[in-house]
Amino acid sequence: MNKLACNISSLSRISKGFFITIILLLWGASTQAQVGHVLQGVGSINTSMGGAATAQPLDIAGALLWNPATLSTFDGQILSFNAGLFFSDPSISSTVPTQNGPFSGSTGDDRGISILPALAYAWGNAESKHNYGISAYGVSGFGVTFPESQDNPITMPQSSGGFGRIESDYALLQISFAYTYQITDKISLGIQPNFNYATLEIGPNPLAAPSQTLGYPNSDKADAFGIGAQLGLFYDSGSGFKLGASYKSKQVFNDFSFNNTYLDGSDAPSVDFNMDYPAIYSVGLGYSKGDFDYALDYRYIDYENTDGFKKSGWQLAESGDFAGFPTGAVQGFGWQNISVISTGLQYKGIQKLPLRIGYTYSENPIQEEFVFMSSPATAVIKNAFQFGLSYQVSERLSLDFAYHHGTSSGSTTGPLLNPTPDSSGGPWNADTNPTGAIPGSEVGYDMTTDLVIVGFSFAFGQ
Repeated sequence: MNKLACNISSLSRISKGFFITIILLLWGASTQAQVGHVLQGVGSINTSMGGAATAQPLDIAGALLWNPATLSTFDGQILSFNAGLFFSDPSISSTVPTQNGPFSGSTGDDRGISILPALAYAWGNAESKHNYGISAYGVSGFGVTFPESQDNPITMPQSSGGFGRIESDYALLQISFAYTYQITDKISLGIQPNFNYATLEIGPNPLAAPSQTLGYPNSDKADAFGIGAQLGLFYDSGSGFKLGASYKSKQVFNDFSFNNTYLDGSDAPSVDFNMDYPAIYSVGLGYSKGDFDYALDYRYIDYENTDGFKKSGWQLAESGDFAGFPTGAVQGFGWQNISVISTGLQYKGIQKLPLRIGYTYSENPIQEEFVFMSSPATAVIKNAFQFGLSYQVSERLSLDFAYHHGTSSGSTTGPLLNPTPDSSGGPWNADTNPTGAIPGSEVGYDMTTDLVIVGFSFAFGQ
């Protein structure tokens, strides 16, 4: 390790070699990450603390994700790398009324294991008021693969009135550059510009109007670029009590441009869709005493003012014989704002082996009337439990481990929707049934998640 530290003596050499290489590998893997839309935590240490780090910076990965002002507590050059194996078990069920009674079924996901890496690097000097950091995380994602089935109404072939195979893949890579200034010996300010790259693929694509004869098309994988920023404040009393607050702005993206293809292989009209990343407000409390470090964070995620999420329902035809009627294309997810509670406790009483436990609670952003429209994005985790530990190999090297188990704690349910009115004006009616809910129908989904993360943190010599 000493030889490695001598060979890598500056940020410029790291960024031209190891760091850029790992960023490319990270993005190639993180496109398969399936962790819900907003990441609960990052890396082994922050994840095992339930994601709480706004006022309790135990590692640079959590500091750079939730509050760049907390970088002021770190000294020297530190590199952190983590990789996780993500397992999920989502399922989707549906019920429709028939002349012979309700027809119900359920379909499980066959997506398999995903990889979730995270990379962070920070540097500073105890004698200076300035600290710096750079990170590359997959901060957001969702994805499902529900195979076509004759036993579940929603996954029946489109020719039989279902969606057929439902598949989605969304991932957002965020590269951030942080600067922290220590205003006083107790108060620090941090600012962090964010540069984002996202990909999205949906099949069938509900953002496109369906053909009356060919149904909904499938999309290719589209990409978009976005920018945003994060601002943080951190107060360390010096006696164990700490406070933190941060604001991550909305990450503004250009449109996803989808090329669509019908199931018979013929070309379908292309469609553009804008989906930004929501603003996140965080406040945190930290307390350290003796062998214990405690962290508590509250987060507020603003979906209702975010393009792609604030709109809901069907797009309406603007002209022709059906002007004012739904086209069958979805306007957006219609998600509501949510609160998230993260808390964690670290015990350092065992020499070279700190232990951590964490818990995360999240509200459900999906409203009942729009559950159907979020069928490709079913990753809703209400309760998450975490455990982790580190092994201090030396003063410079730490090996880290975390395990996460999450559950939706029940199904997210709502009615199936039909945008097409019949000759009598139902089921869609602008006054009494604006979404086209089918009486007696239901669609629901739930899931559990398991994540195993291993990583390391290495402090370079001066």
